[in-house]
Amino acid sequence: MAEEKKTVGRPKVQNLILENREKLSISGVIDVDSFNNESVIVDTELGELIVRGIDLRINRLNLDNSELIIEGEIISCEYTDRDTKSKGLGFFGRMFK
Repeated sequence: MAEEKKTVGRPKVQNLILENREKLSISGVIDVDSFNNESVIVDTELGELIVRGIDLRINRLNLDNSELIIEGEIISCEYTDRDTKSKGLGFFGRMFK
């Protein structure tokens, strides 16, 4: 009988560290979907994260360690619901579902 290997999934962990609204360190990063100088869209362990700001730039991206550092003037960080986004439902679509 073949021996089965047990795979233990990584726990979902997410840390956001914002320093003086100028440097944002993010852990639990899976991928960067898109970026420009006004927004960075990041796929994370806990959902899609949209970082908005002015003169944003990616200082460091290490997908092996699931880390991302964004610098610039950070205005907001917002998580979006992947299921809602993929279904294309807005506020009223979710309300009258």
